[in-house]
Order: sequence, then structure tokens, then C-alpha cells
Amino acid sequence: MTDEAVGGSWFGQPKGLTILFLTEMWEKFSFFGMRALQVYYMTKALHFDQSKASMIYGLYAAGAYFTPIIGGAVTDRWLKRRTAIITGGLIMACGHFMMAFEQLFFPALVFIAVGNGLFLPNLPSQVRHLYAADDVRKGSAYNIYYVGINLGAFLAPLICGTLGELYGWHYGFAAAGVGMCLGLVVYVLGGRYLPPEPEKVARDPTIPAPAAPVRTLLILLAVGIAVVVYRCAYEQTGNTLALWTDTNVDRQAFGLTIPATWFQSLNPMFVFLLTPMIVSLWNRRAAKKGELSPFNKMALGALGAAIAYALLAAVSLASQTSGQRANWLWLVAFFVLFTAAELYILPVGLGLFARLAPAQFGATAVAAWFFAAFAGNLLSGILGAWWTELHPPLFFLVTAGVTLASAILLWIIAQFANRAAIADAPDPQVF
Repeated sequence: MTDEAVGGSWFGQPKGLTILFLTEMWEKFSFFGMRALQVYYMTKALHFDQSKASMIYGLYAAGAYFTPIIGGAVTDRWLKRRTAIITGGLIMACGHFMMAFEQLFFPALVFIAVGNGLFLPNLPSQVRHLYAADDVRKGSAYNIYYVGINLGAFLAPLICGTLGELYGWHYGFAAAGVGMCLGLVVYVLGGRYLPPEPEKVARDPTIPAPAAPVRTLLILLAVGIAVVVYRCAYEQTGNTLALWTDTNVDRQAFGLTIPATWFQSLNPMFVFLLTPMIVSLWNRRAAKKGELSPFNKMALGALGAAIAYALLAAVSLASQTSGQRANWLWLVAFFVLFTAAELYILPVGLGLFARLAPAQFGATAVAAWFFAAFAGNLLSGILGAWWTELHPPLFFLVTAGVTLASAILLWIIAQFANRAAIADAPDPQVF
């Protein structure tokens, strides 16, 4: 697929990438807008205890990443991609508006998770079809797309979080619903710039379906397990870290108190500030020494996250020893390290799964990537339930250990994959 085939280019990229970028941005605005308020809403408005709130948070987040596994398979086999995205978006919008009513809290979570199952796997699976096979821009396309994800995640706590904290929880949840509707409008109006629907070819059941190389599947399975471990720690930013920010961080600045939800904007803010620098670093490295494999990048990312949590453990211990709250600038420093590490692992992993998938199973492959998010979120709720028992310094140290384990596993995978280049993969250059 070339730029000309889908209507030319904007900003040096296919126009379709801008449409997908903006659609994903508004969807993530709604998703993270609700998430910025969720733990605070459960503990302060619904009066759940911390361990229960943490478990519900983890179960919901896991469900939101489990349903795309089913939704991706359903779309690849029966639904049109456009139908799946619009239907899923409408269901999610209903769920966000339902959050404005306390008695509909749990049904609303179900609606959002189900709608997400149809919506989520069908956007990123389109990115690679915007480019010709030899297009040099393809390598950084997912990092650009990832900026759209995080732009929405940056705006969400500032708007939905402020409305919820200062004016009422239900205003924040309603704003998230409006964001989802805006995303659907962008997608519908920009549909002519997107790749055509893939053909649903009926298969003769007597003829075996083409299978991906076993070696490829085993490596992707191992990467998925490592990412499960990583996400168990990664998802603490909206859970236990949010609680620590609310109660253990001195949020005074220039005579004002910074709303706790605003700190959840730091991660996405640094994503789009750091992405150009990191992509430039990769390009310079590739020109001099060759491109670093995605497996090595991901291992470095997990290691960086471990260092970030170790820093937080030290800051928390110093705060506990002195009896004073930690300065909010330490939280900013944490997110700089944490986000730089994230850029080495999450968008790289998403691109790895999407680029290795057979063309007719694009959404299913992306859904398989989100299975790692499902399992990681589920485990993050279990880990978060230990917050009160372990206390912040030890909890953050344990979390650093979890991400270090992920880094070690990814490094082992990198050694194997780098020696066994998969020449028969759909996109061998990723190895």
C-alpha cells in the first residue's frame, strides 16, 4: 500500500497515519480519563478499602485487554474492520457515560471492556498497510502512532482528572465519554484515507491453513511472557503509585496544590517529548553500527524501568525516615526514567507482533500482544493488593525486582533470536 493509493501524505507520512493517530488519541483520552479517576473514585466515593480497589482496578484493566483477543479473532473471520471499530467505540462511549451513575459502576466497566475488545486490535493492525514493503518510514511508524496514544493519555488526567477532583466525579467520567465520541467522528470522516478492508477468503477445510514458523511463535510466546512480567509493574502507575502520590508526596508548588491526577499526565507527556530524541538516537546508531534488534531494545527498556522503581524505593525510604513527604520533583524524575524505558519496550513490542503476523491475521496478532497486557494487568492487581502490607519502600523495591526479572528474560530471548535470524518471517528485518 502506498501513499498514492490512500490519498497522499501529511507531515511526510501517509494521511491514514494521521487519522489513526487522532482516533487512537481520543480513544485513549477516554480510557485514561476514566482510569485517572478510578482508584480515587473507588476509595473516596464508593469507600472501598485499598486492597479491594486495587483488585478491581487490576481485574478491569485485565478485562479491557482480554476482550481484544476475542474481538481480533472475530474481526479477522467475520466482521468488517470498520464495523468492529464503530460498534466497539459506541459501546465504550455508553460505558463512560454510565460511569456518571454510581449504581451503574460495575456494568459500565463491563461495557468499556467489551467495546474495547472490538475497537482496540483493529486500529494498530492497519498501520503497516499504509506503507510499501520497502518504505524506510515503516520502522518508526509505530513510535509515531504511540505518540498519539500518549497525547490522549496526557490530556486525560488534566481535563477529566481536574473535572472529577474539583467539580465532581461524574463530570470527569462524562468528559471521557465525549472524548470517545470525538474519536469515532475522526475515524468516520477520515475513512477514505485508510487501507481497504482485507478480504475474507473462505478456506477449504480439507486444506490445512498456512502456519507461522514454529520458531517465530516460540519467540513471540517468550516475549509475551516477559512483557506480562513487565506490565505487572508498569500498571502500578495508575494504582499504587497514584495512592502514594496522593498521600506521601508534597504536591505544593508556587503556593498551589497540584491535583494528584495531574501526575498521571507526566508519563504520556514525556512519551511525546522523548520519542523524537530516542528515534533519532536509534537512527544514528543504525547508521554507524547497524540497527539494534527489537529484543535488545526491549531488554534495555525493562532494565530502565527497574532502575526507575529502585530510585522510587530509595526516595520513599528517605521520606519515611525523615518523616516528611517526598518532594514532587522526585516523581517527575521517576517518570523521565520510566518513560524513556517504556519507549524501548511497549511500542517496539507492538510493532514486533504486528509486523510478524501473516497479513490475514493482523488483528489476531495484535490481540495476542494485548493478551500480555491482560495477564500483566491481572497480576498487577494482585501485586497492588500487597501495598498496605509491604509499605512503600519495600513495595517499590519488589516492583523493581519484578521489572529486573523481565529484563533478564528479554536479554536471554535476545541472545537466542539474534543468533537465529528468522528468514522465513513476514518481515525478517525485525530480527
